[in-house]
Amino acid sequence: MTDWIKAARLRTLPLSLSGIIMGAFIAKWRLHDEGGIWDWKIFALALLVTLLYQILSNYANDYGDGVKGTDAKRINEAEARAVASGKITAKQMKNAVILFSALSFIATVALLYVAFIPKYMNEFYIFIGLGVASILAAIGYTVGKKPYGYMGLGDIFVFIFFGLVSVCGSYFLFTKTFSWDMLLPGTAVGMMSMAVLNLNNMRDIESDRLSGKNSFALRIGFRNAMIYEMVLLQLPLLLILMFLGINGFIQGQNYYAFIVMILMFPLSKLRRKILSVKEPKELDQYLKQVGIMTFVMAILTAAGLNLFN
Repeated sequence: MTDWIKAARLRTLPLSLSGIIMGAFIAKWRLHDEGGIWDWKIFALALLVTLLYQILSNYANDYGDGVKGTDAKRINEAEARAVASGKITAKQMKNAVILFSALSFIATVALLYVAFIPKYMNEFYIFIGLGVASILAAIGYTVGKKPYGYMGLGDIFVFIFFGLVSVCGSYFLFTKTFSWDMLLPGTAVGMMSMAVLNLNNMRDIESDRLSGKNSFALRIGFRNAMIYEMVLLQLPLLLILMFLGINGFIQGQNYYAFIVMILMFPLSKLRRKILSVKEPKELDQYLKQVGIMTFVMAILTAAGLNLFN
């Protein structure tokens, strides 16, 4: 059981929850102002679905990299991968991927049933399609003949599913509407998620070169990937600030909403530390920190909008 827990890579879970928290509690703030009802059952099921997607993705990555021999060539991996190390066989991990695919789909249907049935049938079917796409994206990063993670497309998929789909999709579950300003927090969470993936790929840049995994960081080189990382960590708070400005907070509607801006200081310190890194393997310690920073950004935004609403 311990090996399965390690393979689930629990340190990645706060990052996956960030988009749901961001979208759900912006919806709660907006529904409060409009006199709408915020359903906690939708929130609980959305968290469950996201956790299942993340564990599915981690198991699929472990399986895909393991059977391709990518993990065997890694020289900077801090946590040993289960399949590559032989702690879990490829067949066992493949069965786990199948199991969590099924669990993810069942949980998705349950979530969408609570959110949309019986009044919103068209939305129900559209989100079923998004759910299937999310499951396929979780598996397709490293599994298959042409996994998109090996073609340098991981950043795009992470931005779409961890950012836009997670934030805007969870917002829609509650409000049944799409608002263009939600692209701002969706992009903020998406960029922070890309920052985590880019750090991971920068750490593994030499071993990925040996195994033929052409991540985006490998394609542009370590130095350019570091510049890219700084941009990804610089813009999210500015996007949140733009969101607050568009919604009238700068005119004094609720100054508590700006509590999230306190993250300027730890994020600035984190950027300086990452910039000072000389060896790729030293980046591993910052993966968890960026993930937690994303989670805290979502929590503070949610609290600032709703705590004194």
